Amino acid sequence: MKKGFLLLLIGALTCSLVNAQVDEKTAAEEALKTKVKSAEVDSAKHWKFTGMVGLNASQTALFNWAAGGDNNITGFLYANMTLSYKKNKWTWDSNLDTELGETFSSALNPQWRKANDKINFTTKGGFQMHPKFYLTLLGSFRSQYRPGYNYLNDEEGNKELISKWISPSYTDLALGIEYRPNDIFTVGVYPLAGRMTTCKEESLRPNYGLSQREDGTYKPVMLNMGLRINGGINYTLVKNLKIISTVTLFTPYTARLHDKVNGQPFGNFDVDWDFAISYSFLKVLNVSLMTSLKYYDKVMIDGPAWRNYSEGPRARVQFKEVIGLGIGYSF
Repeated sequence: MKKGFLLLLIGALTCSLVNAQVDEKTAAEEALKTKVKSAEVDSAKHWKFTGMVGLNASQTALFNWAAGGDNNITGFLYANMTLSYKKNKWTWDSNLDTELGETFSSALNPQWRKANDKINFTTKGGFQMHPKFYLTLLGSFRSQYRPGYNYLNDEEGNKELISKWISPSYTDLALGIEYRPNDIFTVGVYPLAGRMTTCKEESLRPNYGLSQREDGTYKPVMLNMGLRINGGINYTLVKNLKIISTVTLFTPYTARLHDKVNGQPFGNFDVDWDFAISYSFLKVLNVSLMTSLKYYDKVMIDGPAWRNYSEGPRARVQFKEVIGLGIGYSF
């Protein structure tokens, strides 16, 4: 009788211990899951992804049209996206602004031509020294995907190459102070800025201000130290209406070391200003306005066809504007 009671007691104690261990294990697993989930939510709060992407197109087709006209198609893809991270005193932001498009017209020779082509990539990391001021290290790259041409519009369809991949390209590395009063607006001053100008195509190098050797040929790469100033706006005015704009100014300290006579003087700024406004409706349709303004002190451009060419190539203001309706998404 005593042995049976003892065995029963041992069995009860064993079951109790086993159940207690199972409960402790379950509680530990639930606590771990809660902790991991909390960490994931906390980590997601530090990241922000905004921008707009889309496809714009227009098309005209004519058949026995008495008033006349030309068949044409124009289409281009675009994206302007920013990925941001902020935790404690550290920040990291990367932006890609890119376009690529093609146009067709039955009246042109050649009929297919490049319409849009742009690669602007910027990444920067910052350390907060003051609630609104950050010590910032910045890197950027600007170029284009495909060859660009100056078309002579003659019967043979002759064209003159004026740009291609890495011809030219501009790569910057800069250290300075950035002012961030809010999540919408930023402006930075970078007194330590290096710019590498690259042109792989030898025939194009004189047009983009690269240094000339003693034998008369041009170097494929030029390095300059200078001052960089940039600003940016990323703002959602109302639901589905987004405004994105960036401006970059650069003037070299060292250009005269490469070319004492023709080197770019300090204070003559190269300018890159991009602006985009986009409105989305019916979830997938999008109307957008995009402009680009550039001025490079040593980029030589012929005058427009309706002007006198006697003055020859020189630095000129470059401007592009595109209004599009198509499929797009802002976020």
